[in-house]
Amino acid sequence: MNFYLNSTMRLIRLLLALLTLSALTGCASLAASASSRIANNLSGAILNQDDPETVEAGMPSYLLMVDGMIEGDPQNENVLLAGSKLYGAYASAFVKEPERAKRLAHKARDYSDRALCAHDARLCNLLERPYDDFAAAIVKLKVGDVPVLYASGTAWAGWIQANSSDWNAIASLAKVKAMMARVVELDEKYDHGDAHLYLGVIATLLPPALGGKPEEGRVHFERAIELSAGRDLMAKVEYARRYARITYNRELHDRLLHEVLDADAVAPGLTLNNVLAKRQARELLASAENYF
Repeated sequence: MNFYLNSTMRLIRLLLALLTLSALTGCASLAASASSRIANNLSGAILNQDDPETVEAGMPSYLLMVDGMIEGDPQNENVLLAGSKLYGAYASAFVKEPERAKRLAHKARDYSDRALCAHDARLCNLLERPYDDFAAAIVKLKVGDVPVLYASGTAWAGWIQANSSDWNAIASLAKVKAMMARVVELDEKYDHGDAHLYLGVIATLLPPALGGKPEEGRVHFERAIELSAGRDLMAKVEYARRYARITYNRELHDRLLHEVLDADAVAPGLTLNNVLAKRQARELLASAENYF
């Protein structure tokens, strides 16, 4: 534990030294660039980690580090996006206490909202607007806006998940769907095609009798799998969980989950996600006999 703490402190001191050096040379852009690189590299290292326990144990220190970078450069879009991604991933994957998950998901949402505003002042408070104003704004977005649009959509989806008992939060789901649909229109391959994955989940949140659209969801799940060339194992897990279970298709359910278990978890930008997907696949298979 002492070694871990000392290593973290050395990393923080190094970061502070780099930022101080940049400030002393009078080059603010160099400091901003250094912050962006460090934040992006940190996000990448975490996503490529194959041991979730290491991530869970170390993440709080790095969240605080990113908070410090944002405090020092509050308009840096890249650092804000990195902070949003890290907080959102940590809240959804590792935090079990509902109230804590809500706080962390709210911070992820706040950082993504600020990134939208830093990206383009016309996008400030985008998701707080009436739906017609919101829709008019996102239809004007271009391919270059996809990273911040997608990140904001994922952060809001995580916040909705953490506040699933709050109807005011649920009411925002239509905006998240519109954001992901716009990402698909502009660049459906972005982030391994995961905008399709979000749209598949949204379409299958409810059973058909209550307005769910499982066949629409199936199309999105299959497209997400195709766009990632099968490397995004969570797409298959969600396809099994959201579609195969709701349609009581045991054969599809088990085939998808066995494919996940047989696949290599290591893939650039997807390794942590895939390790967690394998764990969920085992849990779903273990409960299948009672479900079907």
